[in-house]
Amino acid sequence: MEYVYAALLLHKLEKEVDETNVISVVKASGAEVNEAQVKALVAALADVNIDDAIKAAPIAVAAAGGEAKKEEKPKEEGKTEEAAIEGLSSLFG
Repeated sequence: MEYVYAALLLHKLEKEVDETNVISVVKASGAEVNEAQVKALVAALADVNIDDAIKAAPIAVAAAGGEAKKEEKPKEEGKTEEAAIEGLSSLFG
């Protein structure tokens, strides 16, 4: 999970989300770095618009029974977002 947080922090600071930067952030936090997981995360995020993924997060929380509001969307669009969220979550078990 620390790798995802590192990627989000880098994105928020408008820094490039690459292996070197993710490793630096994780090391700075005091956690051990698994370079294979860093490579997998960076590869998985290569084609992801992080801003769109963040906007879709409340939908995933609501689907899991959380407190976030779920917006009304057409079924086709919802399935695409749901598939993207499932794909990312499968990387981190």
